[in-house]
Amino acid sequence: MSRLTTRGKNKRHRKEDDTLVTNEIFRRIHSIGTVTEEDVNNLYMLLKPVCHGCRVNTKDNPNCFCGLVPPPNGSRKSGLWQKTSELFTSMGSDPSCDLRSSTDIPAGLTNMGATCYANSILQSLYMNKRFREGIFAVEPDVLERQPVLDQLSRLFAQLCVSKMTIIDSGPFIKALELDNGVQQDSHEFLTLFFSLLEQCLSCSRVPNARTIVQDLFRGSLSHVTTCSKCRKESEASSKLEDIYGLELNVKGLKSLEESLDDYFNVEKLEGDNQYYCESCTGRVDATRSIKLRSLPPVLNFQLKRCVFLPKTTTRKKITSAFCFPEKLDMKCRMSEHSQLELIYELAAVLIHKGPAVNTGHYVAHVKDENTGMWWEFDDDLVSSLGGHPFGGSSSAAKPVSNDSVSHQSGSEKFDTLPYKKHTDAIDSKSSESNGSSVQMFSSNDAYMLMYILRQSKHGEKGTKKVSPDDASLPPHIYEEITQFNALFTSSCEEYKSKKEILLNAITQQRQEVRLVLLEAPVRSTEEPFFWISTDWLRHWADNITPVTIDNSSIQCCHGKVPVSKTGLMKRLSAKAWTTLYLKYGGGPVLSNNEYCETCLLDCAHSMASADTYRDRKGPLVELAEAAMAGNCKGGPLYYVSKIWLQQWLRRKNTDSPCEADTGPTAPIKCPHGELMPDQATGAKRVVVPENLWLFFYDIANEVKPDDLSGCYPFPSNSKPCGQCSLELSEVASLEDNLREFKQKQRQNHERLVLGKGLILVPHQIYYLLPSSWLVKWKSYVTASGKAASAFAEPENFKDVIDSLKCQKHSRLNQRPPDLICKRGVVQQKSPSVDGITIITENDWKLFCEIWDCSVEDGVSAEIEESLDSCPDFPISVENYSAPHETNGEIELIPPVLKTSPVVCGDCISDRESCELMKKLNYYNEDICVCFIRGKEQPPKSVLEASTPLEPDRRTSKRSRKTAFGNSINLNVSGSTSVYQLKMMIWESFGVVKENQILHKGSRVIDKESATLADLNIFPGDILWVKDSEVHENRDIADEIVGDKLGVEKAEEGFRGSLLTSNTSSSTQVIQEEAEVIQEEAEKAEETEKAEKAEEADACLE
Repeated sequence: MSRLTTRGKNKRHRKEDDTLVTNEIFRRIHSIGTVTEEDVNNLYMLLKPVCHGCRVNTKDNPNCFCGLVPPPNGSRKSGLWQKTSELFTSMGSDPSCDLRSSTDIPAGLTNMGATCYANSILQSLYMNKRFREGIFAVEPDVLERQPVLDQLSRLFAQLCVSKMTIIDSGPFIKALELDNGVQQDSHEFLTLFFSLLEQCLSCSRVPNARTIVQDLFRGSLSHVTTCSKCRKESEASSKLEDIYGLELNVKGLKSLEESLDDYFNVEKLEGDNQYYCESCTGRVDATRSIKLRSLPPVLNFQLKRCVFLPKTTTRKKITSAFCFPEKLDMKCRMSEHSQLELIYELAAVLIHKGPAVNTGHYVAHVKDENTGMWWEFDDDLVSSLGGHPFGGSSSAAKPVSNDSVSHQSGSEKFDTLPYKKHTDAIDSKSSESNGSSVQMFSSNDAYMLMYILRQSKHGEKGTKKVSPDDASLPPHIYEEITQFNALFTSSCEEYKSKKEILLNAITQQRQEVRLVLLEAPVRSTEEPFFWISTDWLRHWADNITPVTIDNSSIQCCHGKVPVSKTGLMKRLSAKAWTTLYLKYGGGPVLSNNEYCETCLLDCAHSMASADTYRDRKGPLVELAEAAMAGNCKGGPLYYVSKIWLQQWLRRKNTDSPCEADTGPTAPIKCPHGELMPDQATGAKRVVVPENLWLFFYDIANEVKPDDLSGCYPFPSNSKPCGQCSLELSEVASLEDNLREFKQKQRQNHERLVLGKGLILVPHQIYYLLPSSWLVKWKSYVTASGKAASAFAEPENFKDVIDSLKCQKHSRLNQRPPDLICKRGVVQQKSPSVDGITIITENDWKLFCEIWDCSVEDGVSAEIEESLDSCPDFPISVENYSAPHETNGEIELIPPVLKTSPVVCGDCISDRESCELMKKLNYYNEDICVCFIRGKEQPPKSVLEASTPLEPDRRTSKRSRKTAFGNSINLNVSGSTSVYQLKMMIWESFGVVKENQILHKGSRVIDKESATLADLNIFPGDILWVKDSEVHENRDIADEIVGDKLGVEKAEEGFRGSLLTSNTSSSTQVIQEEAEVIQEEAEKAEETEKAEKAEEADACLE
């Protein structure tokens, strides 16, 4: 089978070919005056074949419907054919994404900025059933008076029964008045929160609610000091101290058992640290230890991963691995023997992620008491971990020995390890744990451990067996949440319904579009068809809800289909048109017989006119070119604008006249209706022969018969307008006078104009002039031609001179320019940079004469001579101090310029101080730091220590390669310290700050505590640094803990929140309410006793 030929399948023929054919048809129509059916078929392109497979929809084929829809499996970026998921975005976010499928799945909490520490604690407390039951048991009137309790109860209720997967913790954070932008310590938050809860709950009259914190979390211990001689304990040893958790050391310790051994370690008091025993009446050796007196049902362990570094006065986090068991027997840790089992099970692990103390992120891994499943609470993200705190399955745990536990940084894992009892309690080991193995877990980031006492066999102590049903919620809160759940569920159903309706509409519309386009092509010339707008067809094929049919854009003024709109419409079969028209209506209806014969005849006439125009214009182009060259032959001649004629020759549209052809003499016609003088701007003209002028006139009359003002005839003997000539001559006279004035100024001050240096000699008077005024004056007198108008006349000369004197003392308010003595002559050092320029006395007098100023008002200056100077000769090498050699050239110590009036040092100092303070008080500006490698020397531009950048210039922040190393722009402020700058350089170039030798010019910058403003480092300055390579490289993270610039801010903790407002009015109100409730309870108790006594007496009687 031969291969099909596909070359040139969709290749288009050139448009020029269609244009030639169309022009020939119009010429034939114009010649015979009628339109045939064949002409209509060709002009309206009815005979073109139905197109298939084009990339885009072609305008030159009304039978092409390609490109209106994508391929069957394709999509578009917008419209009906978008991906379905993208089409649904117009409906907004789907509320069902936040729908909790079951209340058995815990909900997350929103992070208000940096409140992950609070979220992790709240989730751990909520998952404790007894605690949340106690919170739910608080009376409504107490909740109304206690905002914190009210918001906590609402938060727990939402976590319990809300259908939202994410609960807003904002109201609770706001009630505590916490700063949601500051990261805090979770253990400190828990401790202060318990204290606040105890105060708030003391107002409750429900026993289980009033003491829920103490009942669940409070234990007791004592610090026991025992005399080694008499074996008696101190009196303070009997004092009990309440605890809400144990703070354990982890530095150098590998497991919870080792940390507990360290916590209960016996300390010996010997030597200088001996104990004074009252029984022995003297200082004796003793031991000190901590003894547990009672333990709470919920035991919290705080792992002290934060250590203080005295050298740097900062804190560092310990990230070593730490092991802890699934079950913990605390019976052996008690001070007194107990028959009760004290076996605690792991219930929650609080994890702090991140290497630094002041930053990072808190997450909580909590066990569900009902199901035994572990959940990870990462703010609003809640993930199931299965049956283990860190995920995985029990089959993954392998029994290994204590010594074989491997630790990997930044990871958590679990192992089944043989449980090892404390050596002091071997005899009290229970049979249940003896010989058994206990599962162990290891974590590098575990920060708090929460253990819950397993149910005791005696039933006296321990957590109650949890039931699947939660305790009853406060009625008013439950009703609010129920109503919210109903509204939320309704919004989810409504969104789902709208989504289904939209999906059905999309599907139906897509099917309709494909079906109609399949039936749209007209198969034969005899078949009836209808015209439809391509724009409407595109809109219909790409929108879910199309509008009514609008064919007005393809209809001519005669209500028919013009041939000029052929590229803007398509032919539809009668079946396809009927389908669209019955559904969308609109119109007008344009059938196959609705072609406009009038428009066709008009087009034919226009074509004939264009042919005539081209035929007339062709021979005249040569005459116009000859006129532009000035080769116009004899006969009557007429003026036309030279610029207009140039544009007429360049015009590409030569088929028909246009509006631009109507003004050949408009530019040379003055406002008085006469010929504009040739000297006027834009009035250049040329003469053209009469036949060319008549052609221009006829064209203008054809295009604008009612307005021939731009084609007014000016024969070659026409005279210019006298009034305009007079006005031009006056302007020319003024320009000549100004030109003569500027020329005289340039001649009188030739040295200043040319910028030549002035050689200064003694015993001669000079004058000082502001350099800014001199620059404007030079630009003004040297500008000529069209550029002269761009430079305005300099400001008033007398005001400029007065600006050199201070108003307070009438002295010179600027420092005199520096002088330089070189090769026997004295000159101004840098007149282009100084604010003042020295001029001669002759220049000054000429300036005063021209610019209306008194000679006495100036600031004169004279060189102050040395003691051995010669008054009769110019300054030479012998007249000044000993020379010194620089770069092989002899330089003299510069002389001093004495001024009259004298320099006002007070005003200058005040002004410079203000300018310096303003310059040093910058913020978020850039300086450039260059890194000089090895033995390279910095270039001269860097040693000269920088010139500030332009204020509005944009600078690059990235490091760039230079001929002498790398350079980078650093964003700093005047208050930035050198230490902070060195930390930035460390980050940019990898050079530790101890190795950095920082320079500005030739000056070494070494005071790390100084600020950039103290060292006069300005925006745009160029600093350079070298690496001494003395100290070894180390990780920058060890230096910048929690702060990019290495400055540890003073910790304010929870200052300003309700957690620390112990003396606030709110705390006083709580205490007052608690006292009132206590009094009422005592009165009720006394009344009850009296009633019982009366009943007993009555029974006896």
